[in-house]
Amino acid sequence: MWTNDLFYIILIAFICFAAWHFALLSLSGGAAAFAVGLLIAVGLGIQGLTVMGCFFISSSLLSSYKKMKKDHLEDFHEKGSTRDWAQVAANGGIAAVAALGVYFWDSVLLLLAFCISLAGANADTWASELGSLSKRPPFSINDLKRVKTGTSGAVSLQGTIAGGFGAVFIAGISTYLFQLESREFFYIAGFGFAGMCIDTIIGAFWQAGYSCRNCGKYVEKTVHCGLETTRIKGISWLRNDAVNFISCLIAAIMGIIFYSG
Repeated sequence: MWTNDLFYIILIAFICFAAWHFALLSLSGGAAAFAVGLLIAVGLGIQGLTVMGCFFISSSLLSSYKKMKKDHLEDFHEKGSTRDWAQVAANGGIAAVAALGVYFWDSVLLLLAFCISLAGANADTWASELGSLSKRPPFSINDLKRVKTGTSGAVSLQGTIAGGFGAVFIAGISTYLFQLESREFFYIAGFGFAGMCIDTIIGAFWQAGYSCRNCGKYVEKTVHCGLETTRIKGISWLRNDAVNFISCLIAAIMGIIFYSG
């Protein structure tokens, strides 16, 4: 038994170190990823780690895909492509808690929560990374007007389709690894996609948005051009990481409720 535990620790540590080395994770992000990986390994073993790995690797590859075309978004977004502890917790925290729950209660509901939360995170990431490469700017669900690429609460056809594939990708891998039935596959894919939609709705109506006091740009940063920005919309604490966490949580809870019913 201890050999399996040692294997998981070495494997997770190696992946986190490699991700930090290649600037996919910050130092705090690597530490958080190590903790998340350990909890998943405890509850769901190599199968759970594989699902999480597929999410992390595919998301990281898409973040790097045509990176030069997306570099301008770093001036707009609160954070760049190197994930810190908050981003890791936002995308993997629900999955880690659900996986640990499986260790104590071998329940298909907790397994579904694990899979749905990662499907939602993957859908949102694929939609953001590929949607930002769309030739046409997205439109805001607030007023259906075209807005700047990368704006929270904005959607595009390309991003929506990419998000759907992202949810199906995690659903397919989860169904295969955990030997689930087609019913579970559709629940994971469907509520994973729903998680992405919830993220968009929260982003449009309640996520904090700011205006730069120097250049006047609308941004998601609290500091821009070396100055503190002015909040012009949303709730001050509800920034991107919080939105991601809440949307994954709601999607997982909805999936459990509908599956149980």
